[in-house]
Amino acid sequence: MIWTTIILPFCIGLAIFLYGLGWMRTGLEALARERLHQILLQFTRTPLRGFITGILTTACLQSSTAVTVLTIGFVNAGILSFAHTIGIILGSNIGTTITTQMLTLNIEDFAIPLFVIGLVLRLFPQEPLQLLGKVLLGFGAIFWGIHLMQLIAAPLKEQGWVEWFIQHSGNPVVSGLLVGMLLTALIHSSSACIAITMGFYATGVITLPFAIAVVFGSNVGTCVTAMIASIGANMASKQVALAHLLLNVGGAAIFTPMIPLICEISSHLSSDPATQIAHIQTLFNVICSVAVLPFCDAFASVITRLIPDESFAWQKKGGFNKPPSLYRR
Repeated sequence: MIWTTIILPFCIGLAIFLYGLGWMRTGLEALARERLHQILLQFTRTPLRGFITGILTTACLQSSTAVTVLTIGFVNAGILSFAHTIGIILGSNIGTTITTQMLTLNIEDFAIPLFVIGLVLRLFPQEPLQLLGKVLLGFGAIFWGIHLMQLIAAPLKEQGWVEWFIQHSGNPVVSGLLVGMLLTALIHSSSACIAITMGFYATGVITLPFAIAVVFGSNVGTCVTAMIASIGANMASKQVALAHLLLNVGGAAIFTPMIPLICEISSHLSSDPATQIAHIQTLFNVICSVAVLPFCDAFASVITRLIPDESFAWQKKGGFNKPPSLYRR
């Protein structure tokens, strides 16, 4: 009974969601082709331009992880300098909230039409139309996967497992942070983690403090893929991964004590529980990123001291009397 009502629907729904996310991302990246690379290379000379670029590219790829890993690849190849990536990372944290906001739509009404239109476009001989069809199929799979995962909320609530876990795990905020970090690290998608959280909170399976903590934890868990991508890469790539980790951990650490206050104002954000979670995630990422943006240069300096690369070490030996600006024009 548990297999057919909870475990199987959840596994199938998660697999369809991640499969659709991959299709949509690869389709959008193929449509952009070299334009995406040119945008990252040409429009990151200042923190603000990198910030805007991070928002736009993440909105296109629907994955902050994909943008961060792509950025690490550019840094490892010597195409981008580490200092130019801070703005991209900050912008990607905002761009990823677009996916969450889309999930507040009545998703089951969109899945089948997107599938049908996507399949029709895939039949056309023109490559751009085929790629657009791939993107729409991906969107349809995302909506369908979320719908399947949300179906387990009612039987899960009847079993009482989640309620038992929250009651016996001590502090619900701490347990929520851990769940958000671990789940996102395992499935490599903060969007999927937050989609599950939205569905569970909307159906009363989890409490609001636990749900908000999961959102903050997912922001930390999404750093795991970037950390893995930096293994074996050069020092500048490791700097990018560390910057991503410290920014997200710092934001979660600052906002976690404010969860009681956020719970009080959440009803003013929306009357719909799922939409409340989406808006909280958006506000959290926007506030964190905008607050750090004016200090990108100083933050980059801190990272280069924590993980010095060859050029920084040479400067310390007397190569420069005064270190040049990290953002060279």
